[in-house]
This record gives sequence, C-alpha cells and structure tokens, in this order.
Amino acid sequence: MPRRQSCRRLAGPPHKSCRDSRYPPTTHQYGFNSPPSSHLPARPLAVLTWHLHGSLPRDRYPPPHHASPGQAFVWMDRYLDRAECGPRFLQQEGIATLVADSLLLGVELGHYQLGAFAIMANHVHALLLPSLPPSRILKSLKGFTAHEANRLLGRTGEPFWQRESYDHWVRDRQEWLRIAAYIENNPVKAGVVSRADEYRWSSACETWRVRVVPPSAGMSAGVARTSTCSTNSG
Repeated sequence: MPRRQSCRRLAGPPHKSCRDSRYPPTTHQYGFNSPPSSHLPARPLAVLTWHLHGSLPRDRYPPPHHASPGQAFVWMDRYLDRAECGPRFLQQEGIATLVADSLLLGVELGHYQLGAFAIMANHVHALLLPSLPPSRILKSLKGFTAHEANRLLGRTGEPFWQRESYDHWVRDRQEWLRIAAYIENNPVKAGVVSRADEYRWSSACETWRVRVVPPSAGMSAGVARTSTCSTNSG
C-alpha cells in the first residue's frame, strides 16, 4: 500500500511532498491527497470544490491545525451551506445555468468525464475523471465563468471566485460512491429541498442527469447511479 500524502495550503507554491508525476499539484488549495491506488482507472478520479469570492472569510478558515484535510473540507462545506451573509450569485438561474453549461462544455472538449455535481448558492462540487491536471481544469472553469457571470451581473473586473479551492483524489469504489451521494445530497442537507432530485442545479436532477456520463470506477454507470439513488432515498 503506497504511503498516503496530504497537505493543506492557502497560497504559495505547491509542497514538494504532494507532487505526482502524472498531475502537478494544484496551487492555492485547501486540501490535497495523493492519487488513488490501482482500484481505479489509470487516470484517477477527483472531486473539486470552489466557492465565490468573499463567501468564506479568511479569518475563519482553515479550522484548528489539528483538523485533517477531510475534516477541514466538511467544516468548510457546512459553513458555506449555513452562511446567512456573503455573495450568493449562484442561486440566480442565469448564473447557475452558466456554470452547469460550462461543466458540460468541459466534457465536450475532452477535459474530463463528469460524474456527480452540485451548484449551490455560493459554491460548486464536481466529481470527475480528469484528462488534464485539476489546476488547469479549475483555471479554465473559473476564468470563463467569472468573466461571463460578471458580464451578466454588470460587475466587470470584480473578483468572482475565491482564489483558493479544494481538491481530493478518490481512492476506491466505495469512496467514489460515498462522495457522489454526498454531492447530490448537499442541497438536502443544506435544507434547500427535501429530495435530491428536486434540486435543479445538480446531477440528481433529470435535466442534467441525462447529459452526464459517470466515470467508470470498476462498475457500470447503471450500478453507480442505482447505488447513489439508494443512498439518496435512505
């Protein structure tokens, strides 16, 4: 079993201990784990999370240094879900549609295969099988959507996304299923809807589900989707 490496950073150059020969580590990230083992395809699956500029005050994150990257992520996600102030541009239909369409455009361009995703009021989760380094994927997604969203909002030149982001390599089939269910249930846990498929801006919604092909994780897409739905209904 390869030794697991992880680090948590806010800015600056990537830590050498987190370097992988296939993908350079993402800079300005909250968490990073080494690529998964041979249980998954040669190109490892990854979960990415990014959020609006100003939605997570720097003096509130990261939590105490004893927290693991996973615990830090849960803290961050709960804070964003419960935030009563700060920007919430992603709850606007035009902006949410822009982000969803951009995620699907990345699939058409061959940048990744897209699995579960959720566009919340102030942050985005995406589970994918990348063909490019996650840092390049995030730079492309955030750069294009920031420019277009600011144009729609009439705030050209203003920062839209927070510079920092979170990524995590998915290590096995069980973790893939758990993360997919977590992402699609995020709107339910946040109290926005009572059932995952009622939320318009996630892969649980039929509008987007028919356009998403979950990446292979040692099982058929049908088995993956059935397993996720079973978790959702529980």
